[in-house]
Amino acid sequence: MNGIHDMGGMDGFGPIRRVPNEPVFHEPWEGRVFALIVAMGRKMPFSVDQFRYMREQINPITYLKTSYYEQWLIVLERQLAETGLVSRGEIAARMTDLSEGDG
Repeated sequence: MNGIHDMGGMDGFGPIRRVPNEPVFHEPWEGRVFALIVAMGRKMPFSVDQFRYMREQINPITYLKTSYYEQWLIVLERQLAETGLVSRGEIAARMTDLSEGDG
């Protein structure tokens, strides 16, 4: 596969800067997204390969503008909607609630 997600060995992105003692999760929400993805794999067919494929389907501009766990969240929302566990409207409504401080 040759897409934006497959940047290994590509020039022009600069060096990878390692941060000493960098935390696994920079924000609490990142850990929650990670936990939800792991939990989904236990309750329904949701393989690592499917997860990777869904990440690779993210629009290239969005892919480059989002962080690692934001990409995980995009996949999580898509998977929840596609399986019918929640609707896209429910996701949008919850995002509105959170942005307005009703979280």
